[in-house]
Amino acid sequence: MANQRPPSTGYSITMTPSNPGMSTSYTDRSPIHPPPLIPAAPRFPPLQSQQEHLASPSIRSPNLQSPPNGVHSGSPTPHMSTPPGPPVFTSPVRPAAVPFRSSPATPQPVAFSSGSSLPASSPPHFSNGSGDLQHQVSDSAEDLTSTGKAPYVLFSAQKVLKQKRQANVPSLAFGALVSPGREISTGPQVLQRDPHRCENCGAYANFYCNLLIGSGQWQCVICRKLNASEGEYIASSKEELRNFPELSSPMVDYVQTGNRRPGFIPVSDSRMSAPIVLVIDECLDEPHLQHLQSSLHAFVDSLPATTRIGIILYGRTVSVYDFSEESVASADVLPGDKSPTQESLKALIYGTGIYLSPMHASLPVAHSMFSSFRPYKLDVPEVSRDRCLGTALEVALALVQGPSAEMSRGIVKRSGGNGRIIVCAGGPCTYGPGSIPHSFTHPNYAHMEKTATKWMEHLGREAHRNNTVVDILCAGTCPVRVPILQPLAKASGGVLILHDDFGEAFGVNLQRAATRAAGSHGLLEIRCSDDILISQVVGPGEEAHVDTHESFKNDAALSIQMLSVEETQSFSISMETKNDIKSDHVFFQFAIQYSNVYQADISRVITVRLPTVDSVSAYLESVQDEVAAVLIAKRTLLRAKNHSDAIDMRATIDERIKDIALKFGSQIPKSKLCRLPKELSSLPEFLFHLKRGPLLGSIVGHEDERSVLRNLFLNASFDLSLRMVAPRCLMHRDGGTFEELPAYDLAMQSDTAVVLDHGTDVFIWMGAELAADEGKSAATLAACRTLAEEITESRFPAPRILAFKEGSSQARYFVSRLIPAHKDPPYEQEARFQQLRSLTAEQRTKLKSSFLHFDDPSFCEWMRSLRVVPPEAS
Repeated sequence: MANQRPPSTGYSITMTPSNPGMSTSYTDRSPIHPPPLIPAAPRFPPLQSQQEHLASPSIRSPNLQSPPNGVHSGSPTPHMSTPPGPPVFTSPVRPAAVPFRSSPATPQPVAFSSGSSLPASSPPHFSNGSGDLQHQVSDSAEDLTSTGKAPYVLFSAQKVLKQKRQANVPSLAFGALVSPGREISTGPQVLQRDPHRCENCGAYANFYCNLLIGSGQWQCVICRKLNASEGEYIASSKEELRNFPELSSPMVDYVQTGNRRPGFIPVSDSRMSAPIVLVIDECLDEPHLQHLQSSLHAFVDSLPATTRIGIILYGRTVSVYDFSEESVASADVLPGDKSPTQESLKALIYGTGIYLSPMHASLPVAHSMFSSFRPYKLDVPEVSRDRCLGTALEVALALVQGPSAEMSRGIVKRSGGNGRIIVCAGGPCTYGPGSIPHSFTHPNYAHMEKTATKWMEHLGREAHRNNTVVDILCAGTCPVRVPILQPLAKASGGVLILHDDFGEAFGVNLQRAATRAAGSHGLLEIRCSDDILISQVVGPGEEAHVDTHESFKNDAALSIQMLSVEETQSFSISMETKNDIKSDHVFFQFAIQYSNVYQADISRVITVRLPTVDSVSAYLESVQDEVAAVLIAKRTLLRAKNHSDAIDMRATIDERIKDIALKFGSQIPKSKLCRLPKELSSLPEFLFHLKRGPLLGSIVGHEDERSVLRNLFLNASFDLSLRMVAPRCLMHRDGGTFEELPAYDLAMQSDTAVVLDHGTDVFIWMGAELAADEGKSAATLAACRTLAEEITESRFPAPRILAFKEGSSQARYFVSRLIPAHKDPPYEQEARFQQLRSLTAEQRTKLKSSFLHFDDPSFCEWMRSLRVVPPEAS
């Protein structure tokens, strides 16, 4: 655990191959997390909205149930579905009394009939023991599976332009969002055997392969080489080949349970090997400590009985709590001014104390430990208190690593598995290894900050090497110095989240951080047809070393080592065409290899075939605006590392819109204005929201908060990323229903309530007239809260839910996230916000008079300032 060589710096991985050989360079690296398992219903009270309050961001984690043995059974061949926009709620939708689950703007898998996956055919005529090369997919099956609509992979367009010059327009870049750890209800087909792989390039046999069904040979879709199948694919008809899941589904999981860890038990109890260690700041004032204690009590109540937990407190010293003492809270104390020695760690690990214990044996002891915590007593400012977080993390990592024989109630188990360390921090690390001075005015602050950052990143990499994820949950008003802690979380595959306080939102995130599943040893391999070049990758990983994966003689795959494999993450893949494309289709194969929480080795293979077209209009019709917007936003945010960069990136959005109009649009006769193609009508609005919103705009004031938001966004799933780019607006209606409206300020009508979901924040705005009626406003607020909790229940981190009334000072945070459409002429307002037509002349006059004048342009004004005609309202 001693401090070793400083690690290299870097965050969200950016790979830009400079040649077809795919040599890559990184400017950034980062982490993320896997599909969550919910052991038991959380006993933490539902997240309540914070009235008239605002502060730092946070969000929620998906809670999906996995089967006890970690292996999904086979399912009907999934139909790749398209990413629809947010659901359109017609009035009435559903009563608020029955909270509705609004589907996110994500593709949902749809099973297609078994008859459509492979066509029946008569047996082929064989000669010399082999048949003619047979296409494995019919046109009808192709329609269902080839358009890049898999829930794991979302392409920005469902067709590819053949002409290189037209395809490589940088303003409307082509690419895909890949979610390696995503779990869906109808999962991929599962095989418990080794896959057939191309001997030349390493690609996997798949749904689109051509087959010589007489000899069992299959043709690789990537390099076009013939491969033997050791006789497995020999068949008398195509019908027989339906028995092979990899030939009947574009997505398949290969599962190997006999892995590197002996003693594999395919039941949920195998998760007992994955401990959780809480590392808790003891320098908290009484109000913060009381909130934290409530959150911790609810946290341990929500854990499964078999979960092993450790508790460490840090201040000027490190206190490791001992579960063997039931009558009193007892802890072993280590000095915090330096890294623990091997002797002290051995004495701790091999001693008589029990520092990791299952909840079924230690729940009362854990409660007594939390109750024993005392507030900070010295008269020292929060930011100046000694916190030896670095030393505490070294001790926590040593506990997770073992070796230690756990002896509790006669049960002996070994440490190991995918551990998780959760830090509950209220201030910066100012003492011991990885510390920084209390004050920015320290004469050597810049050097010490750089040294501390490298030390923390090294510790994160050490945690990742030992399959341990470090999540850092910060709360309170004391700055935690995000630039020092962020590399630690990233390098380990964890997240850093800022909270207003240690109350309910913190408690929800504490539970979700612990219960989400964490895969390890993740490797993402991307193979494309020769005509396609991967130009950039943004996401939670880093370039894989050659010796970490199997290599083939002509393997041009781009290999990415994933820092963790979780539901909440995605990779943004930017692509270009190398040459003019001659073929009618191009192929993409994504192979994700990882070890899941049950210690089973998974190889998930997703193969996509996209048609190529000469027609620009056919290409534009296939563009998925939401996916394209998220890809553009991630590429833009990657370069916005500080406030100055963010200002520059806003200007690039303007240039992007002008270039799209110039390259794909048309010039209006006798005018200097351009018109965007109608197929891209919603893209400019997404980018306008991006420019104004918290990611690039000035809504979020503190650079630490912006940094956390940016890093979260660069690694976030498609669902969360889309909401962070463009908010979703829902107006409450009589009868407890909700109507979805454009995110314009025209929704702020005094007799209504509006819910605005902006990813990391959900706002509830109550009109003044509605708020004046106490009975009606209370019922409306309850319905809005219910809706807010429903639409964010599977989100991680859990968002803040903030409620305020029209005219209050906090309401400005809501207003700033809406497009100021009140500045547009009435005919344009009605065209884009049709709900206005239901208002009387008096109501419209009253609504118009409620808006204050400011300089921020409306969407239409912004478009015209770029010499582009605003797109017609859809």
